[in-house]
Amino acid sequence: MKKFASVIASGLLAAALCTMVSLPVHADRNGKRDEFPRPLVIGHRGAHGYLPAHTLEGYALAIELGADFIEPDLVSTKDGHLIARHEPNMIATTDVASRPEFASRRRTAIIDGAADTGFFASDFTLAEIKRLRAVQDFSERPQQFNGKFEIPTLEEIIELAKRKSKEKDRPIGIYPEVKHSTYHKSIGLPIEKRLVAILAAAGWNDRDAPVIIQSFEQSNLKELRKLTPLRLIQLIDANDVNPDGSLDFTAPFDRPFDWTASGDPRLLARTFGFLTTDEGLREVKTYADGIGPWKRYIVSTVAANLPGPGEASLKLLPANDLIERAHKLGLFVHTWTFRNEQRRLVSDYAGNPVNEYLQFYRLGIDGLFSDFADTAVASRILFDLERNDSRCLTGDRDGPKRNQPECPERD
Repeated sequence: MKKFASVIASGLLAAALCTMVSLPVHADRNGKRDEFPRPLVIGHRGAHGYLPAHTLEGYALAIELGADFIEPDLVSTKDGHLIARHEPNMIATTDVASRPEFASRRRTAIIDGAADTGFFASDFTLAEIKRLRAVQDFSERPQQFNGKFEIPTLEEIIELAKRKSKEKDRPIGIYPEVKHSTYHKSIGLPIEKRLVAILAAAGWNDRDAPVIIQSFEQSNLKELRKLTPLRLIQLIDANDVNPDGSLDFTAPFDRPFDWTASGDPRLLARTFGFLTTDEGLREVKTYADGIGPWKRYIVSTVAANLPGPGEASLKLLPANDLIERAHKLGLFVHTWTFRNEQRRLVSDYAGNPVNEYLQFYRLGIDGLFSDFADTAVASRILFDLERNDSRCLTGDRDGPKRNQPECPERD
């Protein structure tokens, strides 16, 4: 199946970057958000399917593969710099555990109510962080790039996005996630104001800037709404899917942690699932522009005892109306995470990740996070071809011909 995806990507990706799918692109290329194709393809942690997560090289590869946005997860260093790591604990995503000079930094911290042992970014200065190197934390993915790439700062990621946007002559956005806001505030290293200040210094603090800020917590999004006009998205999590297709809300993935920390009985009575109800969506609309639900909120699964590994043993349930209900309120919907490995594909997709993308594109999703941006982009081209009889893939009257015949004129 990977071979199939690669064939599609290599044959169609160049056309995608020149013609842009679904929506027209303005000629001035000024980075306004409506220049982006739809549905958006967001390079999840960069190109995590191929390279270690959250490195400049991984973000650059995602851009080469056609991603519209790149996604840095933000945590804070001891001296207040914002760096890209999936979690404050760097033990799984860097080579810190093999560095004898940092052995004494190993400790246990309580993050979102759960004990976590390892090496935490908040115990390291940026200079020390820069001595570490990223590693691939998914064992089945390429390991030969471990130890090669630095840990980037937010400023470095912004510079890369701007430079690549000029180089590729297309807008490239960033999609930062504020990680564990309540935790960072509890240790005196809040992220929100520094994030806004860094974006403002880069000239990205207006409504049309190519930036979307995301968080699983709610109170910090409300705070950000007062600090910036940038688009905000409420992420919606769960722990797992039960055998009958209902969602499992085991802590710490039961609710936004700021709700748990508040002690407010009203908030403690809720789970993340509340945010997908009509009442919850109306509440989100007061402080955010979109929702980012785990894809199982849109299409869930049931146990089927099939012979495949992991999710391949499951069957899909019919899609629900969450996207439609969010759209009626003016909220966009971005979902996550799309991956190519067989054990991460439900049996209905027949081992072909393209089938999963096409299902969500057909459902009207506004964007999605993918570890394999090339497969997401290739699938988006196929989606456009199946619904657009006038789409011309072999030529582009408004762009480079690439020695291909022009598309015939259409009435």
